[in-house]
Amino acid sequence: MHGRPAPGARGATAGAAGAVGLVALLLTALGCGGAAERPVPAATAAAPHPPGAVPSRPAPAHRRQRVRRLTVEVNGDLLIHSPIFARARQLAGGHGYDFAPMLREIRPMIRRADVAFCHVETPMTSAPPAGYPLFNTPPALARAIRRTGWDACDTASNHSLDRGQAGIDATVRALNAAGVRHTGSFTSPRARRRLLILRVRGVKVALLAYATTTNGIPPPHRWSLNLARAGTILRDARRARRAGARVVLVNLHWGTEYQHAPDAAQQELARRLARSRYITAIVGQHVHVVQPIRRVRRRWVVFGEGNLLSNQTAACCATATQDGMLVFLHVEVARGHSRVTRIDYVPTWVRHPDFTVLPVGRALRRHEADRATLRASWRRTVAVVGRGAHLRPVPRRPPA
Repeated sequence: MHGRPAPGARGATAGAAGAVGLVALLLTALGCGGAAERPVPAATAAAPHPPGAVPSRPAPAHRRQRVRRLTVEVNGDLLIHSPIFARARQLAGGHGYDFAPMLREIRPMIRRADVAFCHVETPMTSAPPAGYPLFNTPPALARAIRRTGWDACDTASNHSLDRGQAGIDATVRALNAAGVRHTGSFTSPRARRRLLILRVRGVKVALLAYATTTNGIPPPHRWSLNLARAGTILRDARRARRAGARVVLVNLHWGTEYQHAPDAAQQELARRLARSRYITAIVGQHVHVVQPIRRVRRRWVVFGEGNLLSNQTAACCATATQDGMLVFLHVEVARGHSRVTRIDYVPTWVRHPDFTVLPVGRALRRHEADRATLRASWRRTVAVVGRGAHLRPVPRRPPA
């Protein structure tokens, strides 16, 4: 309907649509066959076996493991303050709401990933919209999510309970109606037990989502919202593996707001989860500024992706609340195991007053905002997130 194949079908088309402009830098090679066998030198092949030695036989073809590679996109908060839904009202001509134009600049990048996950921080119901402190977002956001290209979203945040169980139920209906999968908050005990697993390029990928706080609002039911308890997360990760998932991503809404450095609770939970052989990577949001991407016990942890879309600026909060990033996890799956081989991230910045989310490098090339401001945003993000042999910003340097 929106010109993008379902997750299970994307692998067939992603390679053909590949290397165009900036997006080409975000993707690994999409071939999924095993590496070619190395030829045996003739002298070695002709050499006799030592006395008594048993010639080795090549493994049967059905036992040779295929290496599959896929790219997973994750990002920061969709945090819909009052000025943002007012802008969406204007974009819809005063009839309904249209959030899609605010996300149009990142749409090509989202849609190039093999699978893309968003983070919905606020409930969506048909009641009159409201901003902070008890949010209510027009359900039209779900349609914009689908149009932008996200396949699924997590809905576990400190604002998930702002509208009670009715708000959770309405959010689920909105996402279902838009054709977007979801996890993190639930309509029933049965829904809570159902894991979110998508088939991507022949690989089952699970997304597990949890929140560490509810702003003091008690959950209506024990099953309404996933709370971030290590034991629960580890059990769910094991269940996902037993259900056939080869890639298991854990999304955590955690940390101390406006603080770039991961706090002690984040670090401790990351260490506990990173011990698990069932978990492929850990990603997170909540603090409204970007946080580092680091290895913890050989597992990659994206501590915080910042805001993707919000009204926050230096007028209310930290200057860095306008910064965010699209994170691309390049995952390799072989022999039933998965690992993140590389992470690319695209620094983003929210332009005011139209609230367009701009990839910083592209915006610099196209002169879409003040150049000094964009370059300062890129430098802030990269200084916090980091870079290395397996971790790189895109672009690697901001255009001159």
